[in-house]
Amino acid sequence: MSILNILSRTKLYWGLIAIFLIGVLGSPISSKGNNIFLSYGNLLDVLRQVSTTGLIATGMTAVIITGGIDLSVGSLMAICTVVCAMLLTVPGVTPAVVLGVPTVAVVALCLGILVTRFIFLNIEKSRAGSQATHDIRLDSVRGLVTPGIVGVVLCSLVLWFLLPQVGSKFGVLGVLLVAPCVGLLFGALNGFIIVAGRLQPFIVTLAMMVTALGIARLTAGQNNAVLPVYTGSNATADFEILRSLVFGVIPMPGLFFLGAILIYGAVLRFTPFGRYVYAIGGNEEAARLSGIAAGRVKIATYAVSGLLAGVAAVLYVAQYRQGKPDAGAGLELDAIAAVVIGGTSLMGGRGSLIGTFCGVLIFGLLSNILQLHNINSNLQLVLKGMIIIGTVLVQERNAVDFLFYLRLVFAPLWGGQAHKETTAAKRPSKETPSLNLGGNKK
Repeated sequence: MSILNILSRTKLYWGLIAIFLIGVLGSPISSKGNNIFLSYGNLLDVLRQVSTTGLIATGMTAVIITGGIDLSVGSLMAICTVVCAMLLTVPGVTPAVVLGVPTVAVVALCLGILVTRFIFLNIEKSRAGSQATHDIRLDSVRGLVTPGIVGVVLCSLVLWFLLPQVGSKFGVLGVLLVAPCVGLLFGALNGFIIVAGRLQPFIVTLAMMVTALGIARLTAGQNNAVLPVYTGSNATADFEILRSLVFGVIPMPGLFFLGAILIYGAVLRFTPFGRYVYAIGGNEEAARLSGIAAGRVKIATYAVSGLLAGVAAVLYVAQYRQGKPDAGAGLELDAIAAVVIGGTSLMGGRGSLIGTFCGVLIFGLLSNILQLHNINSNLQLVLKGMIIIGTVLVQERNAVDFLFYLRLVFAPLWGGQAHKETTAAKRPSKETPSLNLGGNKK
């Protein structure tokens, strides 16, 4: 393997290393002579700040690999922050309880049914061995009765855990259960509409983004632009654990982010579901003809995207001590940018979560460097946009074509020899013989 091929395969890591070195060499120095960028507290802050975007980018990666897009994750996170904050601070039957508790019951019921059927189907497939497994059918007991009983039992257990908390205020485990389930339900609804209606993901998730924003505002109420959460005062003191350092080393949000990357990355890399995701992104029609249930896989990717948006919402409330209907404004764009910078193709079929992890870190380190140098926030947005465009051009191998096109456009302004060379390159040679379609003529 040539050096150029090695550099091409590892260009993402070199980009991360380059950003890190720029931060080290250009870092301000504290009064004690220490490098501020390299300080342990600063690096922890970077990991803490990128965790919310990282969780959403993790779910977004699989969606984009299938050839889709999810513009609603920011609004879904906003709904979940409102639900989380209201459950923590307001006792009794609130809009958050009306939205959240039935959602958890539905999710538990469906999850019990689907997981039980999945187990029975895999048992039958293992018995069938190398024979065709696409025609396997379960009898009524294993295909309907038993899954239904398991779903009802799981739903009952969840309600038994949650309903006693309605009269007072919800605890940490309660909101960690309700908020992600709300996100999962809305995400699954996205996927279902896309698959059943055969609509473009861009249109469906754009509509969901607007709808979810309205639901978030209705849930919060007209007079509640922000729902403050003060641990130990209007909310349980145990909620403080979600912003603490685990063993004094790593922030809790960072642990959630790293866990999501590792678990979902293993699923995409080592399981049939992951292979189906890549197959659908490469050629959905061929994947469907080969027996892959493309619709179910796509619904699952959007559901997981919503689930991780709900987890990010709980961590957002813990970190910023508030929930609000516009909490996730613009976050979907940051997540998409991190995924694209990480090497995932917007055309689908190519990408990885290790690349997304590097893309999230590149974005986080870049923002941290600009903040340490007191760069204007509006200028930061301009720089980020330029970096995204440049990265996509390089990844799609269109940078050379782009530069050549610029040369064609601006060649008349340069004049001189450059313009003559460019014009000559576009003009056919005079010595090229023309085709004689009418026969030879003397």
